[in-house]
Amino acid sequence: MDHKKILIVCHLFYPENTPRAHRATEMAKEFSRQGHEVKVLIPGKSQKHDAFAWKNNIVIEDLGKLHWKSPVFGTSTLARFFTRLVSRFLLLAFEYPGIELMLKVRKALRHESGHDLLISVAVPYPIHWGVASVWNRKQAIGKFWIADCGDPYMGNKTDSFKKLFYFKYVEKWFMRKADYVTIPVESARPAYYKEFHHKIRVVPQGFRVHAVRPLKVEKKKEGPTFAYAGGFIPRIRDPRPFLEYLSTLPHDFRFFIFTSKPEWLDGYKERLGEKIQIRSYIPREQLLRYLAAMDFLVNFDNNTDSAIPSKLIDYAIAGRPVLNVEKQLDTSVIKQFLVGDYAHAMTPGNIDPYRIENVCTQFLELVQKQPVPLEYHS
Repeated sequence: MDHKKILIVCHLFYPENTPRAHRATEMAKEFSRQGHEVKVLIPGKSQKHDAFAWKNNIVIEDLGKLHWKSPVFGTSTLARFFTRLVSRFLLLAFEYPGIELMLKVRKALRHESGHDLLISVAVPYPIHWGVASVWNRKQAIGKFWIADCGDPYMGNKTDSFKKLFYFKYVEKWFMRKADYVTIPVESARPAYYKEFHHKIRVVPQGFRVHAVRPLKVEKKKEGPTFAYAGGFIPRIRDPRPFLEYLSTLPHDFRFFIFTSKPEWLDGYKERLGEKIQIRSYIPREQLLRYLAAMDFLVNFDNNTDSAIPSKLIDYAIAGRPVLNVEKQLDTSVIKQFLVGDYAHAMTPGNIDPYRIENVCTQFLELVQKQPVPLEYHS
């Protein structure tokens, strides 16, 4: 494939340890490895980014430091309540503070031109809005714009609050301008406006797939060792019914939980003792080695087809059986896993589509095609 000039615009990037950061980081590395000229625009560039850019032969430029912050009104119970109330209102009404990214991206792209492909990576969605605010054929920032989306925006079913109605016009505005909109799973397509389905292409999350050497993990003399890695979502991806059930069982086990939200587990450390091991997030490669050492892994189901956890790709790479915990607990399956019966394990499927080489090839194949008619760029 011909040498391409590729511009990636995103908020989350190395060394951030999130699915969207991995998305942009792995794409940048692989495009460069394939011989393309890659530039990445991110906010808050640091010396770590300089070292990463040199090692991977890419250019990283700074969108600028983000200054807008959610307000804090104090530490008392009433003040914290008021802080949450006002912060939620600003987020719902104005997408604040993330809306600052739109202005940063808009300003930076006014100085860009001549790229064969521009890929904007959300979340947050103001990244796409910033591109849309300056994207037109006359300015020629690039030949193609692909808006890469993780979770849906207006159609998101994993958030506790729905977006306010007027943001549908913003979503339609940027999707009208983009040449293509990429989503990680086909089942998410209905979460986007039907009038833009012809622009949607499924390009899954991509990782460098390789053999994983398990870490030596301290295990219980009897009983299984299992793990979960990720965040939690109120009333959707909630670990507490599962932990509540485990607390009633006489089984011996060791359950490792890697999360940035340990407050969800308050009280269970006292009840389960050494059976539960709560850890902070660790670098992905190290996490994979932990996961590969487990007897099985736990996935808390999103209970929706529009958002599939990218952790399932890591679980597949780790090569361990997966216990899928749904909102309505199937206690018989949980008991089976605890005694080493994995007959009802979640099937990870074919891992080849998630190889970063194949993911980047899918993006580049879109560049070879004719762009969407110009009237969509009005």
